[in-house]
Amino acid sequence: MAGADRVTEARLALGLLDLTDLSDDATVADIDALCAKAVESRVAAVCVWPRFVAQAASALIDSAVRIATVVNFPAGGEDAHEAVDETVAALADGADEIDVVLPYRALLGGDLDTPRRLVAAVSELIERPRHLLKVILETGELRDQDTIALAARIAIESGADFIKTSTGKTPVSATPEAARTMLDVIRATSRPVGIKPSGGIRDVDAALVYLGLARDAMGSGWISPRTFRFGASGLRDALLAFIHGDEPAAAGSEY
Repeated sequence: MAGADRVTEARLALGLLDLTDLSDDATVADIDALCAKAVESRVAAVCVWPRFVAQAASALIDSAVRIATVVNFPAGGEDAHEAVDETVAALADGADEIDVVLPYRALLGGDLDTPRRLVAAVSELIERPRHLLKVILETGELRDQDTIALAARIAIESGADFIKTSTGKTPVSATPEAARTMLDVIRATSRPVGIKPSGGIRDVDAALVYLGLARDAMGSGWISPRTFRFGASGLRDALLAFIHGDEPAAAGSEY
């Protein structure tokens, strides 16, 4: 890919970014800084812990940046009532998007009803198109591509608007192989569903791999913030540095 085309792709990736701070020690000041960076860079959304949603909503009230948060995160708890309560509170505080973790341990144990029930219960609370539901599959913890495909189908059948690779809290996060499998399931789905590669994507080369996979699977006009997001905390700085000619595309990250 020519240099100018790579810059164009980097600019596209920046607008697809969910600028994320889900660090355990995140502070009010950290979230203020995150929101300021989000507005400056015109990313798609910020993704923050539920306790910071109201703060982010206030900081971003005059911007186009959306507010995402997480429920039953990161463990993928199986209590649907608890996930519903967390979702109700987050939406009331101003969340636009809910990222819920598929109860993948239940799935691995052969229990498919629990994941379906929990995702469907949260999905019922989502007022579309204003709100979106992203379902985190935690692909790094699933056994193989067949299991990833099964998890993706369950999430979509239960109401997911996006399927997301990872919480970023496990040893293996997003991989191109998992993303390719998820895109295959999306392509076979009869309604629009997006994908969110998340975790371990830290440089331009990694981002371009995932954009290329999506374009190959879904066509050149498919990619937009309604169908594709990156979940990353460090990718913004790498993209901006590359766009402005300050850094090479690759920074040696795993993806």
